[in-house]
Amino acid sequence: MPIRATDGPGSDPPGRRSSTTDVKHDDLETSHFVLVHGGGFGAWCWYKTIALLEECSFKVTAIDLTGSGIHSSDANSITNLSQYVKPLTDFLEKLAEGEKVILVGHDFGGACIAYAMELFPLKISKAVFLAAAMLKNGQSTLDMFSQQAGSDDLMRQAQVFLYANGNDHPPTAIDLDKSLLKDLLFNQSPSKDVALASVSMRPIPFAPALEKLSLSDKKYGTVRRFYIETPEDNAISITHQQSMISADPPERVFRLKGADHSPFFSKPQALHKILIEISKLSLTA
Repeated sequence: MPIRATDGPGSDPPGRRSSTTDVKHDDLETSHFVLVHGGGFGAWCWYKTIALLEECSFKVTAIDLTGSGIHSSDANSITNLSQYVKPLTDFLEKLAEGEKVILVGHDFGGACIAYAMELFPLKISKAVFLAAAMLKNGQSTLDMFSQQAGSDDLMRQAQVFLYANGNDHPPTAIDLDKSLLKDLLFNQSPSKDVALASVSMRPIPFAPALEKLSLSDKKYGTVRRFYIETPEDNAISITHQQSMISADPPERVFRLKGADHSPFFSKPQALHKILIEISKLSLTA
């Protein structure tokens, strides 16, 4: 079983800097975070996390996956997971030899970082699953979501399927009903961040969510994994998060008390402190 941490710390009082942010970068295996957004989101969603990490002298790269954020592709044209994740895999491929990063994946980004872990295990120091799909070998993101979906499930109500190839063909993308966004993804988040998301989110390509991951113990299984739970999450329930954790336990589990599905908005300081703590965990921790 993984070590389960207590609830994540709250925000710092004004004018005080927590000791968790006092980082000796020379003692770290890497001080480079790579942030991977969830379905419909983009690199823009990490703006608070980027600022907080950079203030502590971390290097931060936030990726726009294909058809997301400011990436020019149309989500309806994306036919497989490899195509969707290409901006991340291209980035990892170009890392200098011996350089490692900490990957953080949110939501559908969990499947994306798992895909990258299988390809580039030696380039990834640690992998952090944040309110994310943490899948097992042979499982798809849609498999994971369908396991929790009931007839009154908010996620199911919010989904709007897009059929760019015509209604007699499979869906090409999934959009989310703007009127349900706050309740589904941002029920604890500031209104300004909900407004940002409502004008910035894009459709989620359907085919990558259907694709079953091929994950091996020799590659994916060698990367240190951590999970950050979000107990007020209406998109991936805490019960479902814990079932994924039980099915394939990571090294350690953290809990962000009071966090919704978008903790980079609802609990940015507490999320930041957990990321710092994970960066400091040595192999003997």
